[in-house]
Formats: sequence, structure tokens, C-alpha cells
Amino acid sequence: MFPTDLTSFLDLIRQHGDAAYTFMFAYAASHSLLFGLFSGYAAHSGALGLGTLIIVCWIGSFFGDVIRFWIGRKYGARALASFPRLSSTVATAARLTDKHYLWMIMVHRFPHGIRGFAAMAYGMSNLPWSTFLALNFVAAGLWSVAVVMAGYAFGSVSEKLMSDASSGLGVVMLVVFLGLSFYLSRKLERAIERQ
Repeated sequence: MFPTDLTSFLDLIRQHGDAAYTFMFAYAASHSLLFGLFSGYAAHSGALGLGTLIIVCWIGSFFGDVIRFWIGRKYGARALASFPRLSSTVATAARLTDKHYLWMIMVHRFPHGIRGFAAMAYGMSNLPWSTFLALNFVAAGLWSVAVVMAGYAFGSVSEKLMSDASSGLGVVMLVVFLGLSFYLSRKLERAIERQ
């Protein structure tokens, strides 16, 4: 029932496009990177529409962070009181936001593990709603375009390299690409944590 090769998986996405867009909206609202990259790859194969995909990821990413900002603003430290380790991390991020909100909002979607609490930290900072909404909208758009287009470009390059090679090689290349993306996002996360 579940597809075992890349071609079958892309056919499944083609058959259930609306569900795939709904899934990408929800994923962009809650997480980042890997599914965005794969969805760009799927768009290159024709399984998803590139423009629609970028807009869905953009809106999902934007609203996900708006909800987390609202939670941070409304409940803040009270919600994190029972999670001391997470609480200190979010408090540090909130202090950094007061000083460096522009670059933090622009890059927090890319490193793995930061996205989940960054917007909550922004809500706990002194950042005004209007500033957050404007910067978050731009940052969500930049993230959406960058991630989806990176996956799309990978699809283009892999197609040229593989031509008629087996789909097994395509799966291996996709896994290597996603693994490398995850590794680089972890490195960026560690670099940001050292700041």
C-alpha cells in the first residue's frame, strides 16, 4: 500500500495533491527544512505546483510563528515554569531578541531545533507585535522561497545527473541531500548557540 520507491511516492503525491498541500501547510507551521526541501523536489517532478507550494509554505510558516509569538506574549514564563531547561533557553533567546531581533527573526527558521521556541521567545521579549508581524512575514517568504527552490534545484540537478538511472539511485541522492541539509542546519544551530 505504501510506496517503496521514489517514483511511486511522487505518483501518490500527484494523486492526492490537496492533501499534500494541507500537510505542507501544517508542517511549515510547526517545523522547517526537510519536508520543504523534499516538496521542492516533488514540485520539480511535477507532483506539486511550485508557486502554490511556495505560497502554502509561506503562509504556514508565517502563521505558525504568529501562534508561538502569541503564546509567548500571553503565557510567557508561566507556561515554561515546569520546564526549567527550556525556560532558561527561551529566556536567553528573549534577551537576545531585544538586541538582535532583525537577524534572529530572519534566520531562526533554518537551524534545526531553534524554530520550536524562537517565536515564543520573541513573544516574551519587548518586541512590538507590528514589528514582529512585518519581519515574520518577510522572513517566512524568504525561508519558503529558499527552501523550496533548493529542493527544486536539487531535483533539476539530480535529473540531469541520473537521466535514466534507477530510482534507487534517486532515493539515495535524496537521502544524502536531506542528510547534508540536516547536518549543516545543526552546525548553524551550534554556531548561533555559541553567540
